[in-house]
Amino acid sequence: MQQETAHRSVQLLPRRGGVRPAARASLPGNPLAVSAARRFVRAVLDDWTRLGTVTRRGADRFADDAALVVSELATNAVVHAGTGVEVLARLDPATDDDPAALVIEVSDHHPARAVRGDGHEQEGTDPGEPDHGRGLHLVAALAASWGITYRPGLKTVWARLPLDGFDGAAPARGGETLRPRGVRAAEILAPAPRRSVRDDREWVGRGALSFLAEASDLLAGQLDEDMVAALAGQLLVPRFADWCAVWLDGETGPAPRPARVWHADESAIEGLREALAGDPPRLPDEPRGTAVPVRVAWPPADAGSAVAFRLTVGARPLGTLLLGREAPPGVPDEALALLEDFARRVGLAIGAARQYTRQATISRVLQRGLLPAQVARIPGVDSSLVYEPSDEGLAGGDFHDIFPAGSGGRWCFMLGDVQGSGPEAAVVTGLARPWLRLLAREGYQVAGVLDRLNGLLLDDALEAAEAAALMAAGPAVAGTAGAGSGSGHEGPQSRFLSLLYGELTPLPEGGVRCALACAGHPLPLLLRPDGTVRPAAASQLLLGVVEDVAYESQTFELMPGDTLLCVTDGVTERRSGRRMFDDSDGLARALAGCTGLTAEGVADRIRRAVHTFAENPPDDDLALLVLQARRSPGP
Repeated sequence: MQQETAHRSVQLLPRRGGVRPAARASLPGNPLAVSAARRFVRAVLDDWTRLGTVTRRGADRFADDAALVVSELATNAVVHAGTGVEVLARLDPATDDDPAALVIEVSDHHPARAVRGDGHEQEGTDPGEPDHGRGLHLVAALAASWGITYRPGLKTVWARLPLDGFDGAAPARGGETLRPRGVRAAEILAPAPRRSVRDDREWVGRGALSFLAEASDLLAGQLDEDMVAALAGQLLVPRFADWCAVWLDGETGPAPRPARVWHADESAIEGLREALAGDPPRLPDEPRGTAVPVRVAWPPADAGSAVAFRLTVGARPLGTLLLGREAPPGVPDEALALLEDFARRVGLAIGAARQYTRQATISRVLQRGLLPAQVARIPGVDSSLVYEPSDEGLAGGDFHDIFPAGSGGRWCFMLGDVQGSGPEAAVVTGLARPWLRLLAREGYQVAGVLDRLNGLLLDDALEAAEAAALMAAGPAVAGTAGAGSGSGHEGPQSRFLSLLYGELTPLPEGGVRCALACAGHPLPLLLRPDGTVRPAAASQLLLGVVEDVAYESQTFELMPGDTLLCVTDGVTERRSGRRMFDDSDGLARALAGCTGLTAEGVADRIRRAVHTFAENPPDDDLALLVLQARRSPGP
């Protein structure tokens, strides 16, 4: 039996006396491999729990030891080999000689190098030089046995963790007591609140790479600067310090604000917050990012010490990180160098979060200008609109509108999609919708509106309009748009636009007359009360592709009870594996099942059908418009 996922394979390997589940993963030879190895082992234990191979209680209690062991082995491989890393985890059943055990193997492709901590010196290392590698001391403490196997072109370090008895403590040689199994990896790696300087230096030598890799992994995905500050405190306390505080500078000059105060003793947090109330310690502008000893009014006994770091990105200050120890005072030089590196990573994470916030704010402002505040109500017609951008924080290329077209009782509607996404698409959307309104109110019919919009999209003036709009939006958006376009601004660039545009005129006997044109857009579908569905327009060329094209419109009557469904390609091209939602007329079949529903009911059922078509959420903007002639004319 074999179960495949994106990053690992789980299989039951034959063995005398039964089977043994095993999982493998290939990881890059860089610091990210350490955190990836931990996630891999935890995911494998979850898989085995679901398969019933390991009980949930057993997996939960054992996962921390396993994560710690694979972290140590992967760190040794990355630091001392520098090649790609192969990780194997397997369950060995009990035998007459050995209890059941989890075996973890980490292999690299540099077998000439010895492993730190195994009694061998690394090639080219001075035997008298102190060893600051991670070593395998923790592996030896947690594993029943471990060793190294050499094969041609491959070196494997393995550890065997017994599955029974890992709750108890066993006496070690020399009368010492090993740490109890099942203790969390963070508790083994982290210094206790009161540790000696020697212990700190030993921890930094063994744990620096794993700590920075874990910190980078946690901080990189955060888009909220306050969450970055909270994570920084959790990573530092109690691992390096008894307490810490983070201030964040304002974007446009406001005084720094306290974003996070944390203490290893939760009961002391309020007192610490009061003691640190106000502005952060004053730090010199240069050198940035280095540790600066400071005096603070904490703890109350006036003991301990504190150091501060300026959080920056480039030359721009973002905030201040302050951490302190109550005892022993002072932070060893080895730890200060590591903390300076950590502070730089925190600054980069805060800068990235602020950049995202600025871009999301600009996009929201653009989005409010791109789409109507509310959909107009058409006499005699019920309407329902669903619009779901794929990214709530960014303006997209889908747009819609319903508006009165001057005198004569004409109403117009549109549903369009601009090529691409992001700010550049949003700029074109912001130009196309008002152009359509203007042309309609100038008296142009449906076909004439599309002819003139096509010419405007091909006009060289559009390039200047885009550039001006992007400059007005700000350099952050302009830089993002330029990077996303993949080319320089060398001459005009066409912006393709798919559009469904129609005009409605109420009929005296009820219903409306509809003139409709479809330019490269998914075809609108007409649902009759008897359940029949047919396309309501013919497909024509995208707008903005070819000059001198003559667009045509189709006219039909939307009678009481008839329903017109208009969608964007976020609906028709919704994917589930290799299939799309509209394969084999999937949209028409879904609409046929909506007979008898209101406009709002039709919109909701189609939306739910699109969402449930695949397990993953939609990765494109989703927009659909439903127009339904009332069975009895309203006022």
